[in-house]
Amino acid sequence: MLMDTPDETLATAAASGDRAAFATLVARHYDRIFALAWRLTGLRADAEDLAQDICAALPVKLTRWRGEARFTTWLYRVVVNAAHDQRRRRTTRVKAAEGWGDWETARQAEIAEGREAEAWLWSAMAQLSPELRDTVALVLGEEMTQAEAGLVLGVSEGTISWRMSEVKKRLRALAAREAG
Repeated sequence: MLMDTPDETLATAAASGDRAAFATLVARHYDRIFALAWRLTGLRADAEDLAQDICAALPVKLTRWRGEARFTTWLYRVVVNAAHDQRRRRTTRVKAAEGWGDWETARQAEIAEGREAEAWLWSAMAQLSPELRDTVALVLGEEMTQAEAGLVLGVSEGTISWRMSEVKKRLRALAAREAG
């Protein structure tokens, strides 16, 4: 009967894939795993999660058990290590969440500023003549060279250059009026 079998013998058998030996070990030590997990975490829910995680990982961990110490000593170490890992993961998540919050807040502010700037630009563009708007749309919006924009609009490159200069002058004047 497996209930009378020493832990070390069960661990060796479980490491070799003996499911009955594994089930006996878990039944025999689950309360011990849970109690230590609760003492290490301080929270019942965390201890339950940790105990379940340990039991789920135990088949793989048993393959690394060398039998140099008593099984219970080794098992305690597994629980302590798992609690440390859980604590590290939680700390990492908290730090990431804090950083994410800062990043997300800054990103939302940048988006809002970008929308305001875009709205201002559309309003300013509406005040320009159609020729100046067409020029800006091609040079800045479509990223054409002044020569390419000139070909599209049927004017010289010099005219495009003058128009872009005129657009900058008018936008600066508009911004100065709104600021002052």
